[in-house]
Amino acid sequence: MTIENRSITVAGPSVRGFPLPGSAPAVAVARAPGSGRGYWAGAPCVLLDDAGDDAGTFVIAYRVRHGNDGIDQNVVARSVDGETLSTVFTLDASQFGTTWMERPALVRTERGGWRMFVCTGNPQTKAWRIDVLEADDLAGLASAEPQPAFPSDARRGVKDPVVRRVGNRWQAWLCCHPLDVPGAEDRMTTAYLTSTDGLHWQDRGTVLAGRPGNWDARGARLTEILPGGRAYYDGRATAEENWFERLGLAMATPAGRLEPLGDAPVADVRYVTVVPLPGGGSRLYYEARLADEAHELRTELVKSESAAAAD
Repeated sequence: MTIENRSITVAGPSVRGFPLPGSAPAVAVARAPGSGRGYWAGAPCVLLDDAGDDAGTFVIAYRVRHGNDGIDQNVVARSVDGETLSTVFTLDASQFGTTWMERPALVRTERGGWRMFVCTGNPQTKAWRIDVLEADDLAGLASAEPQPAFPSDARRGVKDPVVRRVGNRWQAWLCCHPLDVPGAEDRMTTAYLTSTDGLHWQDRGTVLAGRPGNWDARGARLTEILPGGRAYYDGRATAEENWFERLGLAMATPAGRLEPLGDAPVADVRYVTVVPLPGGGSRLYYEARLADEAHELRTELVKSESAAAAD
């Protein structure tokens, strides 16, 4: 079902080469599981499969929250057209001994298998952690034994990983929540980590943080990074805006930090992920808030700048 993006405000079809939500008709690919606050479908990780019989299909992992007191889930699905999802498996937070789940990350290994980074947490501690599952095929992740990947510690909880493998080099960006002030665990920054095997990581420090006095003062969570250092992030100004994050843009600096662009958000959505398409253009996925404060997962097919100019 195509949706008119009335709640999304953008400056145009792209900003400095950034495909943006609101540039094309949106399609809801996963509906909110209920009505009202805390009923969410979103926080997607999406990639094009590049191997085997399913090469060229979209692989989509996303989080489902069944109300603020429910048990969260991660769903992994495939799609031929990027819009119609066929579920491969579902994971419950209870399988990890927790209540909350957030954005997962999927990566192909150098041997052609799969890794899934799963972030879980408990309302009592706010100490989010990230485990990793590994299997030879996508469906096998459902029964894989979780291993620690990015544990929490006394300083911070970690969640919402963005993980990339480029040759033999692995990169990760983690949303970090400081635990030093009870009741203020919603604050967030983004850390950058590297690895040679995708299992043992070296923390390179904070690369993105909120700016005092600005719309993203309370925190900044990287959600996507594209070639050339173009980055998307979620930000908000206050604790009261928790779950109401909006989309900002940033660029990588020569020093490796991510520098926000502009003094305002560009769209009223969260968790943007961008899939560049082989024929040009991109498919965007993001979590959109509805009038009753439930959230749904949407996608847009955004043409390349040259194709859009020719229309």
